[in-house]
Amino acid sequence: MRQAARRATPRRYLMCPPAHFKVTYSINPWMDPAKPVDVPLAIAQWEDLRDRYRALGHTVEELEPRPDLPDMVFAANGATVVDGRVLGASFAYPERQAEAAAHLEWFRAHGFEHVHEPTHINEGEGDFAVTSSYVLAGRGFRASPLSHGEAQEVFGRPVIGLDLIDPRYYHLDTALAVLDDTTDDVMYYPGAFSPGSQAVLKRLFPDALIAEEADAEALGLNAVSDGLHVLLPQAATGLFQPLRDRGYEPIGMDLGELLKGGGSVKCCTQELRTR
Repeated sequence: MRQAARRATPRRYLMCPPAHFKVTYSINPWMDPAKPVDVPLAIAQWEDLRDRYRALGHTVEELEPRPDLPDMVFAANGATVVDGRVLGASFAYPERQAEAAAHLEWFRAHGFEHVHEPTHINEGEGDFAVTSSYVLAGRGFRASPLSHGEAQEVFGRPVIGLDLIDPRYYHLDTALAVLDDTTDDVMYYPGAFSPGSQAVLKRLFPDALIAEEADAEALGLNAVSDGLHVLLPQAATGLFQPLRDRGYEPIGMDLGELLKGGGSVKCCTQELRTR
């Protein structure tokens, strides 16, 4: 793809401090309870991400963490918001299920009028990615395929199902990132998807940035873009120059402590999209 003129647009995000973050159970291949978490370091890394968003002109709302819910820091999983309409989460594992109610309570307390409690399992923006044309929806490890139809009814946008086949990439946001939600520019790692889903992605996004395995393994696709700045794990070094070649400004972030829970930049960041 030839370099394009990029423009950042102000965003509103919801984040949750990792005050109670720890790894005491394992629900994805990244989690190892034998590896201790340095909570002060996790907080410092999280604050660096939050402050970077604000320095770039974005608004960051904060969700109060709960001591009994150590994974609340991964706020992207708590809901999906499109055009001001909220589809709440329903978590696959009992360890996280109470997070859903905490998110719905926040939305209702902050003036969101269209808040939908889900019938089917979905883990928010973990498995829903929003472009200008579609809602991309992952399945295979967490979200129920039935949640895709539910999302389409709530958002009134076409939902495209994508099958994840590698347990390391248990959520769509570990394998694909939307770079520009006005031009449908994305980046993804093909090896995370079934052959049929790879074909769908190639047809929908023929000019997508294709990530190499090493950068996917660094969770480099767990990234957030405002249309110009792309915040991503600093270890995903192979993505920096291809992003620059497309006119983006990559910003490397160190969220190494949170990676112990299987998440990075995007997992910590839920976007509050209004019309």
